[in-house]
Amino acid sequence: MSPLPGLDILLLAAFIVILAGSWLALRQANRGRRSAQLPAGRIVYADTGNWRPPEKPLFSPTHGLTGKPDYLVETRAGIIPVEVKSGTTPPDPYPSHVLQLAAYCLLTEEMSGQAPQYGLIRYPHSVFRVDYTQALRGELLRVLGNMRADSREAKRHAVHRSHDEPQRCAGCGYRQRCDQSLV
Repeated sequence: MSPLPGLDILLLAAFIVILAGSWLALRQANRGRRSAQLPAGRIVYADTGNWRPPEKPLFSPTHGLTGKPDYLVETRAGIIPVEVKSGTTPPDPYPSHVLQLAAYCLLTEEMSGQAPQYGLIRYPHSVFRVDYTQALRGELLRVLGNMRADSREAKRHAVHRSHDEPQRCAGCGYRQRCDQSLV
């Protein structure tokens, strides 16, 4: 029995409040995991801002590559990158999304020292498993090399926008600094 009357009830009430808060936080985290359709495992990185502060980008000094996957999930198979897309669900993942996921696999490989076996692309109505093969890794490195070559060439010559889509310009992160913006 407590030396102060009513202290037992206050301690019990505080315990219940703490327990309820922990339960609500866990419920919210599990709801986020279910809505993202993540594989079973421990989330070791999340860049969604839904229930965690944003993470720092992953960086590969070897490849001069930086990226922020939506999730990295530690599973029995190793760390798996997961990219969540909100647009229309295609019958097959878009090639640009596959290369984006391959970049996250490469960053994960450098970060952890072990190449992921696969990564996941989640669209609103489907989840695609993309195997991280030597061929996909090679394709990514080839595209990165081409991009660097194009960038070096662009510094020597003026490069103009390659589209007539105002909605694409409206969503571009470089719009404020672009002298060819359509919006």
